[in-house]
Amino acid sequence: MFTASELTPLTLITGHYGVGKTNLTINFALDLREAGKQVTVVDLDIVNPYFRSSDYTQMLEGSGIEVIAPTFAGTTLDTPVLSAALSGVFERDGFVLVDAGGDDVGATAMGRYRQQIGARDFEMLYVVNANRNLTVQAAGALEVMREIEAVCGLNATGIVNNTHLQNETTCETILQGEPFGVECAQLTGLPLVCVSVPKGMECDGMTTPPEKQYPTEIYVKPPWM
Repeated sequence: MFTASELTPLTLITGHYGVGKTNLTINFALDLREAGKQVTVVDLDIVNPYFRSSDYTQMLEGSGIEVIAPTFAGTTLDTPVLSAALSGVFERDGFVLVDAGGDDVGATAMGRYRQQIGARDFEMLYVVNANRNLTVQAAGALEVMREIEAVCGLNATGIVNNTHLQNETTCETILQGEPFGVECAQLTGLPLVCVSVPKGMECDGMTTPPEKQYPTEIYVKPPWM
């Protein structure tokens, strides 16, 4: 199975809004902490007020994970606030996971720190979900990725297939989403880093090798659930 310890210590998690970036970030963070790693989660999501890593601060900090979440007024970025909150975070020891906002708007905040990020080794994972209705075609997913890259000034390094239907995810969901992840990787020219699979779910017939299957829990749920 794929493990979060295989990530680069500075990992940026991007993608179209609603693909599950925050849930993926939380899984990575908790798994890294369980493995004894020092972990900092940076919430730079200025797009979606309902699904943000900072909404799970109590749970993360209870596991020994530091959460940094600058306060934004809507989508207007206050540079001094950003600078104060994120001072030195990208140079920290241990793992730093950045939950970036969706689309090019969400990438704006990350772009403020392109020099600090680009000064060290980093990984920028582009998360895709075959069930996200605005990017059901690989070409659409590629377009969104290019927009994110253009705004933040950083290039994606790998694809994560996070196809799911939250609590209604079944093996059929995973199997039907596999070709989409492969197509996105081929179209972007990036490696398919991993495919998320709900923990405890064994799906016969998966073409993804076991070493690229990442077991995940569902932590992020709509506020009405």
